[in-house]
This record gives sequence, structure tokens and C-alpha cells, in this order.
Amino acid sequence: MQNRTGILILTGVIAAICIYFLSFTFVSRGIKADAEAYASNKQGQVDRDKKQHYLDSLWKEPVFLGSTLQEVTERELGLGLDLQGGMHVVLAVSPADILRGLSGNNRDPKFNQALKLALEEQKTSNTSFVDLFASEFKKLAPDTKLASIFATSANRGKINFQSTDTEVRKLLNDEVNGATTRAFQIIQARVDKFGVANPNIQRLPGSGRIQIELPGVDNPERIRRLLTGAAKLEFAEVYRLNELAPAIEGMGAYLLREETARKAALKASAPASGTAAKGTSSLESQLAQGAKKDSTAKTDTAAASAQGTALTQLFLPVGQDQLGVYLKDTARANAVLNAPEVRSLFPTDAVFAWDRKTFKATDGKEILPLYFIKKPGGRAPLEGDVITDASNDYDDRGRPEVTMNMNAEGARKWKNLTAANIGRPVAILLDNLVYTAPNVQNEIPNGRSSISGNFTVEETKDMSNVLKAGKLPAPTNIVEESVVGATLGSEAVSAGVLSSLVGILLVLGFVVFYYNRAGFIADIALLINLFFLLGVMASLGAVLTMPGIAGIVLSIGMAVDANVLIFERIKEELAEGKTFKVAVADGFKNAMSSIIDSNVTTFLTGVVLFIFGTGLILGFATTLIIGILTSLFAAVFITRLLLEYYIRNGKTLTFSSSWAKNLFADSNFDFVSRRKLYYTISSVIIAAGIISAVFKGFGLGVDFKGGRSYVIRFEKAVSTDDVRNSLEGILGASPEVKTYGGTGIGSNQVKVTTPYLIDDNSQGADKKAEAAIYKGLSTIQGNPAKIESSQKVGPTIAYDILTSALWSILLAVAVVFVYILIRFKKLAFGYGAVVAMFHDVLIILAIFTFFNGILPFSLDVDQAFVGALLTIMGYSMNDTVVVFDRIREYLAENKGKRESIPTIINNALNSTLSRTAVTGFSTILVLLVLFVFGCETIRGFSFAMLIGVVFGTYSSLFVATPIVVDALSRDQEQDAAIPAIAEKKTGFDAIPADFTTKAPATPEEFTAKKEKKEKKPLIRPSQS
Repeated sequence: MQNRTGILILTGVIAAICIYFLSFTFVSRGIKADAEAYASNKQGQVDRDKKQHYLDSLWKEPVFLGSTLQEVTERELGLGLDLQGGMHVVLAVSPADILRGLSGNNRDPKFNQALKLALEEQKTSNTSFVDLFASEFKKLAPDTKLASIFATSANRGKINFQSTDTEVRKLLNDEVNGATTRAFQIIQARVDKFGVANPNIQRLPGSGRIQIELPGVDNPERIRRLLTGAAKLEFAEVYRLNELAPAIEGMGAYLLREETARKAALKASAPASGTAAKGTSSLESQLAQGAKKDSTAKTDTAAASAQGTALTQLFLPVGQDQLGVYLKDTARANAVLNAPEVRSLFPTDAVFAWDRKTFKATDGKEILPLYFIKKPGGRAPLEGDVITDASNDYDDRGRPEVTMNMNAEGARKWKNLTAANIGRPVAILLDNLVYTAPNVQNEIPNGRSSISGNFTVEETKDMSNVLKAGKLPAPTNIVEESVVGATLGSEAVSAGVLSSLVGILLVLGFVVFYYNRAGFIADIALLINLFFLLGVMASLGAVLTMPGIAGIVLSIGMAVDANVLIFERIKEELAEGKTFKVAVADGFKNAMSSIIDSNVTTFLTGVVLFIFGTGLILGFATTLIIGILTSLFAAVFITRLLLEYYIRNGKTLTFSSSWAKNLFADSNFDFVSRRKLYYTISSVIIAAGIISAVFKGFGLGVDFKGGRSYVIRFEKAVSTDDVRNSLEGILGASPEVKTYGGTGIGSNQVKVTTPYLIDDNSQGADKKAEAAIYKGLSTIQGNPAKIESSQKVGPTIAYDILTSALWSILLAVAVVFVYILIRFKKLAFGYGAVVAMFHDVLIILAIFTFFNGILPFSLDVDQAFVGALLTIMGYSMNDTVVVFDRIREYLAENKGKRESIPTIINNALNSTLSRTAVTGFSTILVLLVLFVFGCETIRGFSFAMLIGVVFGTYSSLFVATPIVVDALSRDQEQDAAIPAIAEKKTGFDAIPADFTTKAPATPEEFTAKKEKKEKKPLIRPSQS
């Protein structure tokens, strides 16, 4: 093997990287376990606040290899919402509210009607809201220009009454896009303030939406309020510390009393001793020394010093007008500042607000500045609704600055505020976080201001966006929501771990059972593949979801295929009498084409899933793509290295067990002669599926049809009819109720789907819907119920999901067709592969419509189902390409032998039968485990995969290949017909036009001249 040393070094480097990144996961899990033990009482109950305090104290402290707990947590292999509970939300800024704000809340009935129609049309359209509105407005008021609505004083300088509709539409689109950017920054700040571990916040490209995943949260209503409230921008005066000196001294006395009481409690609980405790603090020493003094003055000085020490142990002076707190101590600082005794020390108009960002102290620790803001009556003197525009610019010295303009009312108030605070800071707050507190240099009379300082260009851009946040009333609406309870999450973890372990062990055992000692080499390669897969996922910051676990187990099942291809080729070479060393070299060489082609097609399908998928499907696609790459590396390089070890030591291996040695050795099945029968069977199933889809339809998941979905757990077994009847009157329409988990009879969990209040975007709609559910369920006597998880998908996003799913399937087909056409250079192979892919999709759709509502588990067509379809297409293509590769090889070997196409292809199929059976059985084994032991989240998914693998194997042998047989047979017949026609003709009729003769040619002369001519170079169309 060439470059063996290089491959060993590369393997070592990858292994070291994997160990490094996986170590963060083990450290993080260990610290969280310590926190839980610290916060647990004798009954095993965990105090969440105490646990969070433990983690906060280490959040910015180095805990592993110089990394803080925050950095360790960010680098761990995180768990998805379905494995630990939490909340998934997709937000959209309300474009209708933005347009109303830009119009100055215009009351023109045609304007408001156009907004209403555009909102309705947006539910089933991918066109931007602005373009939909402009189109509807033009229909309602064909002679009215958009400028007549939007040329307000607030938009002066951007458009006027003479502006064209195109110019106005550009402004509106810019403002809507800008509002999404501002909303993203605001949401990011709010989530960071909320303190969720490993939040995932991202803009969904091209959609104007924001996706948020918050693992571990258990208060959905609070999160909804946090995410959907309109931004609150304020301008307020700042108290200087010397103005609050008595209150701050009193806070020091409060902290001293608190510390003394804590120490006294510790001493009281400690064993009696004649000596002082070793842990006496400097504060206690000062108190003790002060008590020994006779002088009253000295006692007062000691007490004041002790108060100052107690204060500075928590609050640090960081400027003339602010204190600061170590980031790990912010929770305690909040508790102190909100204590009634401390609050009473400060003026009634004083409120505290944290800075939006920390800075590093000289000791490297993070400090968060604290401001004391003046708000008479609890309200700032100036709010963000007076801002008309803000932008980033440069001052006369070329330094980045921010400029802002205010309306007439704002200019008047701003003039008074700046005049009263010359030389003092004025804080600009967003959602009660201080973004900046610049000093006022002079009175600003006209509402146009500039904010300069030591800013970067990025900081001025962010600040101008913050100022614009108060310009328009643009609240965000939740268009998709999913809440997974901690109970379902823990059950999913148990089911996922169990199914993974069982599936992996069964695959490893089967490989050894079939390939004997060589199977151990394949198992080592598979385990290294699993280790690399998890390590790469951790290094990329990937999140492990339940479908992700399915992807890992499935990738291991499919990784067997590469080893099977190699081992089967080595067996063939050994059967020809080659030495072990030569057989291994030739086996790898001959298997490489099939391995590359089959894995590339599956990889391309995974990429399509990754591009179009969201949420759980994205997790599955991520693990599938990484799994393909790591399995290729393990099979091609690790397996080769292990086999080379045997060769160097003069050893050999057996590649089959005694029972499997001759299992497929003399197989001579006739796969192609009955192809018309197979065509008929498939056509009947597909036709029946189409009829069922027309009359019965599919069970669409909530993410495809929109609505609210709830997983409800009862204390006892419950009938779906009882649940449906209890909710029918409350929800206004009969909801869809299905068994969730269990076997249908005796199940205590159901899944309820309803369109109730789906178009209501108000803050209380979700709570109202849950209350209605509980009210209806309360009529089921003696069987209390609890909502374990919920999901909400608006009509607009449901349409988008359905559209992207269809596009992903079509794109996957197109990509694979092009690849096969390039690799096999004949349209017949491309046609066969594409027909087989559509065949598999239609068969699975037929089965899902046949058995929906009959089988005791969900067969909903949703995003997970689309992921299963795409994966099945990838698997089917994997299988088909391996068969095609062997057909191509046999066609090349039999060229010129005049053997019929059906015979050649039959031989090729029989030669790959062992590989097809072993790979198919291994994958089915894994999927059976997922189906039986996996949780309800992936039961429908694994069922679709199971059926797909069976029919994917069937289509490779009995659909794709027969199509190639028919196409190539027609080509062979056409090629044979050309010389036959020529031989039947004689005389001048048979002489080509470029032959010139003086006398009629005899048949012998004609044939001789024809053969002579055919030896000349010719350019002619190919016979493909």
C-alpha cells in the first residue's frame, strides 16, 4: 500500500482532534452532574436556582485546558430539543405593521384593504409581502400612486410625491429587510440576557424569518413574551455615584449584615472547638479587631471599613457614573438590588440597568457595568417612537459615528433633555439594556444629533440599527413553534441510546457471523468510523437530534456496504487462484469504482437534504453527510491498513464462514426474463396508491397543513374517540386525534391536531389555545392529562415547507441523473435510475395512504417523511449504482462476443447478489431496531425507511435494471441490423454513393471494397 506512513499519521491526527473535541463534552457533562448533585436535597429533588447559581459561578472561570465553562459548553456535542426538551420558534417581522408605520398610520380604506388581501395571499405565495401589497393596491386604486400614501414627513429625503411606484417599492422592501435585521439583533440580545445554554439563533436565508432554538427552557409563555414584544427604546438621565453615596453606603451595610449572618450560621452548624475556624475571612478579622477597640471613633472606622470591604467584594467601581460586577456574580447582584431593604435606600425614580456587553479586567475576568438610570414615574423622558431615521457615518476627523433625526415632538423634548445634562451622560437603552451612555457636549435644538466615541464601523452600524428599532412598531410574530417537554426529551434519549446500541451490536455481530475472521476487521473499521463521526460532529458544533441518532445508526448500517464491496471482490480474486497479497490489492482496485459512485450519489442526496431541510431533518442530513465521509475513510484506508498488517506478517484471512461460503457461489437467477411481470406489479401498486390518494388522501403533518399540534399524556389508558368528543365542542371543529406511542389499545398518549386560533398572532393566543385543550380534557372523568409537547405552524410557513420539500425531491432526482449520465455515458442508465427513484417514492406514498389510520402509529406526511423519502432515494441509488457498475464492467468484458444483453446483465446481477443481500439485510436490521426500540418521534420515519430499503433493493433488481436491458437491447438490435441489410443487397443498389466502378460489382468485390472502406477513419453518430 502506497503512502502507508502518511495515512497512519493522518489517522492519528484525526483521532487526536476527535479526542480533543469530544473531551469538552465529557467535561461539560461532568460539571453539570456536579451542579445537580450540589443542588439536590436528601430526597433527590433538584433546586434549579441553586444549580444555576453553581453553573453561573463557573461560567467565566477556566475549568478545562484554559477554557471557561461557557467555552466548554459551546464546544460540547449538544443535544437537540427532542432529546432534552426545550423550544423551537420561527419568528417573522410583521410587514403589514411596518407599512402602516411608514404610511403614518394612513386610514385610506383601499390601503388597509390591500394590506388585508396581501396578508391572505401571502399564506400561499413565495412573493415578497411588499410586492403582493403593491399588486393588490394597484388593483383597488389603479390611478393612485404609492407615493401618495408613503410620502410622509418621516420619509422626507427618501421619497416625495413625484416618486415612482418602483422607487417607493424599493424603499418599502429596504425597510422590511432592515426591520428583520434589527429584530434579529434585538432577539439575540434578549436571548443572551435570558441565559439559555447553547441557544441557536439564525436568520433563515431568503425568507425574512428568524429561527431560535432554546434547549432546556421550561417556561414557554415567558419565552413567547420575550420574543414577540415590540422593542422599547429609551433615552434617560444617568445618576452619578456621588449623588447616590448614602444609598450605596447603606447597600454596603446590608451586605455586611448578610455576610455576618451567613458566617454566624456556619459557625453555629460547625462542631464546637476551642480554636478559631481556619476559614475566617478578612471581614471577620476586621470585625473582631473592631470589637476589641475601646475607642468609639476607631470602632466606627472599622465598621465603615468592613462595610466598604463587603460592598467591593460584590460591586466594583468601574467609572465615574457606574459600578461593575463580575459576570459570575450578576445573579447575586440582581438579588441584592431587588431586595426591598436595599430598594428603599435609593430615590424612587432610580432604576438599575446593565450594560449590553462586558469588558475584561486586568485579571482577565469579565466585568459587566451597572448604571443607575433616572426614570421619574417609572418612565423615561424620551422614547424611541420619536426617531425618524438613524445611520452610521463619519465625523469631521474621519472617526465612525452615528447620526439620528427626531420628529418635532422628539426634537423639543431632546432639546430640554440635553440642555439639562450638558457635561453629563444620557443613556440610550433598548429593552432596559444600556447600549451607550455618551456625554452631552451642548444643547441640541433641532433633533439632529451625532454620537461619536471610540467606535468601530460595525459598532456604529449596530447602534444605528438599535436606534431604528424604536422608529416603527414592528413586533415579531411566531409563525412556527415547537415545545418539547423534558419528560419526552428524557424518554427520547433512553430510546435513542438503546436503539443505537442494539442496532450497532447486531450489525457488528452479523458481519462477523457472515465474514468470519475478516468480519472483525470490518467491525474495527466500523467502530473507528463511529468514533470519527462523533468527533467530527463535536468539532463542527453540530447538535445531536433523534433523527440524527437515526442517521448515525443508518450510516453505520450503510457503511457496511463499502466493506462488503471490498470483501466480495477479494473473495472473487482468491477464487481465481491469486495469492492473498495480490487478491487484496486487486480487490480494492476493482471495488473502488462502485464505492465511489454509490457513496457520491448518497452524499449528493444528503447535500440536498442539508440545503432544504430545517430542524430535525437538518440534523439527520448533517450526520448522514459526515457519516458517508468518515465511513469512506474507514473502509478504504483503515480496512486496508489492517489487511496490510496481515500481509506483512505472512498471514492470511478467511472471508466467509462455513455456512455462507457457497451461499451465492453458483447463483443463476433469471432476473430479466419476467421484467414485464415486475412492471405490471409495480404499476398496479402505484395505480392503487393514486386512487387511494384521490379518495382517501394523506395524513398531512401539522408542518404541511398548518395548525396546532399537542402531545397529551393521561394517567391511564384513553380512547381517541373520548378525546375527540371532549374537544370537539370547545375547539369549534372536530380535531384530529391519533395514538402517540403504544399499540393503539391501552395507550395513555395521544396527538391532537387542530386549526384552532392558528391565524391569531396575539400574545395570549397560545395560552388561550392550551386553556381550551385543558378545559375540554377535564370532561374525561378520573383521568388527568398533561400537555407534554406542542407545535404551531402558521399557514404561510406550512406552504413554504411543502414547496421546499417538493423542490428538494426534484433537485435530488436531477442531480443524481446528471451524475449517472456523466459517469456511465449512456442515457439508458440515467433513465433507469430516475425511474427507479420515482418508483420508490410512489410506492412509499401508496403504502402511507393505504395504511394511514390503520396501523397503530403515525403515518403523517411531514418534514421527517420527506427526509425519509430523500434518504430512501439515496439508498436506492446507492444500490442501483453498484449494480450498474458491475453491468458496465460486464458489458466491457463481453464486447465483441455477440452475447445478448439480457444474458450479460443477468450474469452481472448474479455476481453482485451476495453484496446486495448482505448490505440490504444489515440496513434492514438497523431499521428494524430503530422501528421497534426508537421513540415515537421517528417511528413513522423508520417505517418509511424500512419499506424504502425493501423496495429500493427490489427496484434496483427488477425496475432499474430491466429498463437498461430494454434500452440496450434495442441499441444492440439496431447495430446488428445495419450489416444484415447491407449483405442482402447486391449490384448498384448496394454500392455506396462514393464508390465509382466501370462495371457492376460482384458480391465478393462489393464486400471487399466495403471492408476496405470501413477501415478508414469515420466521423459518425454514436449508437447510444
